[in-house]
Amino acid sequence: MSKYIYQRKNWTNFTWDYSKIAVVLGEVHNLQGKLSGTMNALGFSLKSEAMLETLTLDIMKSSEIEGEKLNKKQVRSSIARRLGMEMGGLAFVNRDVEGVVEMLLDATQNYTQELSEDRLFGWHSALFPSGRSGLYKIEVGKYRTGEMQIVSGMLGNEKVHFEAVLAENVKPEMDKFINWVNKKSKIDAVLKSAIAHLWFVTIHPFDDGNGRIARAISDMLLARSDGSSQRFYSMSNQILKERKKYYSALEKTQYGDADITLWLNWFLNCLKNSLINTESVLKTVFRKANFWEKHKNTKLNERQRLMINNLFEDFFGKLTSSKWAKITKTSSDTALRDIKDLIEKGILQQEKEGGRSANYTLQK
Repeated sequence: MSKYIYQRKNWTNFTWDYSKIAVVLGEVHNLQGKLSGTMNALGFSLKSEAMLETLTLDIMKSSEIEGEKLNKKQVRSSIARRLGMEMGGLAFVNRDVEGVVEMLLDATQNYTQELSEDRLFGWHSALFPSGRSGLYKIEVGKYRTGEMQIVSGMLGNEKVHFEAVLAENVKPEMDKFINWVNKKSKIDAVLKSAIAHLWFVTIHPFDDGNGRIARAISDMLLARSDGSSQRFYSMSNQILKERKKYYSALEKTQYGDADITLWLNWFLNCLKNSLINTESVLKTVFRKANFWEKHKNTKLNERQRLMINNLFEDFFGKLTSSKWAKITKTSSDTALRDIKDLIEKGILQQEKEGGRSANYTLQK
């Protein structure tokens, strides 16, 4: 008896119970339409800032799912430069960050382009510019030639979750997959994104990076379903929040038969949550944009602009004069003068705790 889905005859003739996913699929389409309408009513600069924030989040969270934390400033800087967005003080960006950004932007900005073996190899090469995954040398820019197991647990006590398609079958399986992605079909575009994700990770064609590439393909197909390269929601951010359920749904489906209702149901609910939760991400973008509109004629120095932007981002802990001095690389006296100036201008307020531990927040 076949153990894994791909060992069954005609395994890619996927089936599902439409009655079990119809409601959530309808909700997803409704939320996509609402979000599109909201964003289209905004001005160019606000839409650009929202897209920059969403793409940054998507790239960072897709890497975080794999246990890799990227520098947010570097990710934002790389995206802004590639999309021709003006952004003061562009950060130095290392090759690893550039590669991840390059892959996702190619997937989402060029979403109408056909998927090809060469394009996938380019994405893989961009993800691993040194030819290594951590300390280990891997095959880069080509399909794997060795067998692949997905394991967890300590050395000597590993649990095998999944054994991928045999290496000798990877190319024919991928040829079939690429042809399906490019072929026009009657399958709903959102469902196609879900199926592509499952299909790709089941083949697991590369030595490493399969999860990130699967999510990039999903994002590409979601861009097709939206009919737009402008991204305002992050599926990867939601997958990270639901990571245990993500791996559980994948594993159960890969041990099952061709009925993938369970996987589609999980994917659609995750996407629905992503669309709902994008409101909180965009709320920060709008607050920041409204702030700068209100203070466009307020005289501020570069240190003050830097710290105000930091406070709108994921600022760690409370703002104190010593943190200000450290981040802006200035003296304590200068930091205090900058802060007092912002209090006088109604931008910062001192929290109730006083004395040496005085800390400050943005005025509500």
